[in-house]
Amino acid sequence: MMRIKTAVFPVAGRGTRFLPATKASPKEMLPIVDKPLIQYAAEEALRAGADKLVFITGYSKRAIEDHFDPDHELERELEAKGRHETLNILRGIVPSYASCIFIRQPAPLGLGHAVLCSRPAVGDEPFFVHLADDLIDAEEACLGQMARVFEERGGSVLGVQTVRPEETDKYGIVATDPIDEQVSKVRGIVEKPKPEAAPSNLAVVGRYILTPGIYRKLETIGRGAGGEIQLTDGIAALLGEETIYAYAFEGKRYDCGSKLGYLEATVEFALKHPNLGPKFAAYLAKLAAERLSR
Repeated sequence: MMRIKTAVFPVAGRGTRFLPATKASPKEMLPIVDKPLIQYAAEEALRAGADKLVFITGYSKRAIEDHFDPDHELERELEAKGRHETLNILRGIVPSYASCIFIRQPAPLGLGHAVLCSRPAVGDEPFFVHLADDLIDAEEACLGQMARVFEERGGSVLGVQTVRPEETDKYGIVATDPIDEQVSKVRGIVEKPKPEAAPSNLAVVGRYILTPGIYRKLETIGRGAGGEIQLTDGIAALLGEETIYAYAFEGKRYDCGSKLGYLEATVEFALKHPNLGPKFAAYLAKLAAERLSR
């Protein structure tokens, strides 16, 4: 099978759930400790073997481009001050073998439309789609796990997770036929169904490997829920022509599109931080003791 070389990051959304913090700054630039969400996303794709990063941007997203562009003036300043460790971190944001491409989504027409905008950069090859809101902490990159399934099975792969039945109206929900403990064959997919109409409680959570056939479907399906071109609808149409698999990934997912999920990720990543972790753990223990003593 062909190695997946391209990762697409739809980052044109406005992040209204985090207003006013996201009024002038992209939600993907919200930091988890000392790195923005979009950098965690890029690092996962690179670990999975991608070397071309395609960002589908929109209004007020220039900060993402700036983050991945070299800042030679800042690098010279750090070098002059002898801050070589920080300098190396900065230079390592994008490895020398990788390239970044930025494409503007001309109108907010949905996730499916954002993916369709990536076609000129992706071409006729399979590709990753990564939603930065969903931060997944895993020993092996989630996209890397999915790439192995793609290599074995040869079809599009959706990263899935079981959610509470009352939460199905927040996700694309799949109906599947199990193949093994982690891999299933997708029979159907529905965008944000009400719990009573959901075919299961197995939700797609921000990770995809898609074949180029998805582009033909996204061109023709028209607008769906919310008046937008839905990626879920494109995948449903692709099911008529290709086998698609659902993969229950290993790792812990944080829904950083919600304030609670974002705070949970911040705390847990801070506890794992090699420099901050022990001191932060001591602080939390002290804080908890003070709260309990009141």
